[in-house]
Amino acid sequence: MILLPDDLRATLRANAAASLAAQARDADFDPVPVLKLFNPLGAGTWLATELLADGDTLFGLADLGFGCPELGNFSLSEIARVRLPFGLAIERDLTFETPHALSVWAGTARRAGSILWAETLLSRGQEEVR
Repeated sequence: MILLPDDLRATLRANAAASLAAQARDADFDPVPVLKLFNPLGAGTWLATELLADGDTLFGLADLGFGCPELGNFSLSEIARVRLPFGLAIERDLTFETPHALSVWAGTARRAGSILWAETLLSRGQEEVR
């Protein structure tokens, strides 16, 4: 499976450019995640909003299943190299869409202890109060 098709790559790069422009103006930038990667055999989940100029570094919310989702950078190539039992690998959620900004995801995931539980809460309309 292609983890990052061209259309998502372009959207993530555009978000990175918009983020830099916002920083230059001292403005807030809080996009919605456009990419969800997950471990089909575990709790590892990544939500990305930006792809940096190197073409490998993603920015977003990462949850490795230890109860403390964190905002930060992560490497697409490292995620792509992960090999799981039964010949499986990290996958892209082909149906992922969200109306919620990254800050909402981060607050809800921290409160819930995982991105997976945050997804349940957000789908029920129980988002984190900012």
